[in-house]
Amino acid sequence: MADILRVEDLAVNYGAIQALQGISFHVEAGEIVTLIGANGAGKSTTLKTISGLLYPRAGTISYQGASIAGMPADAIVKMGIVQVPEGRNIFAPLTVRENLEMGAYTRTDKEEIARSMQRVFTSFPRLEERLSQLGGTLSGGEQQMLAMGRALMAQPKLLLMDEPSMGLAPILVEEIFRIVAEINKQ
Repeated sequence: MADILRVEDLAVNYGAIQALQGISFHVEAGEIVTLIGANGAGKSTTLKTISGLLYPRAGTISYQGASIAGMPADAIVKMGIVQVPEGRNIFAPLTVRENLEMGAYTRTDKEEIARSMQRVFTSFPRLEERLSQLGGTLSGGEQQMLAMGRALMAQPKLLLMDEPSMGLAPILVEEIFRIVAEINKQ
């Protein structure tokens, strides 16, 4: 299989502080890959750099064979890479519907957006039940589902998830990872 993502010798600084040095890995199409490490090891920094939220000091990031290192985040989303951030970062004062619509901000085909929303509801039926509820009033597990649903609205080819099980009850963790496996099959 061909690499969908290749990271080679990545180095990232926060000012004078070196956060990453020499990170290399690749992801093949259809593969589920996990970055494992202690707190502060650079997992979130790696994902933020791939997503265009941070700029690499050195190294390369290639997506489907094209360099994306240093590209703006919105251009990376348009190419098909979407991140579910650590801590969910939903839009608390917006409704579930509005949060999901925000995930489709790069898209214009209203019928296809509606079909994407229905696919989200297939994976996360609880979100459909709470369409008019404010995001900030959802439980932690529901907020995680909303964050994932919002990301899926962008129709990603590569979904980056930062700490998807953080703060969730074990039963919800199982459900989230079952859904991740289902999404991967699609």
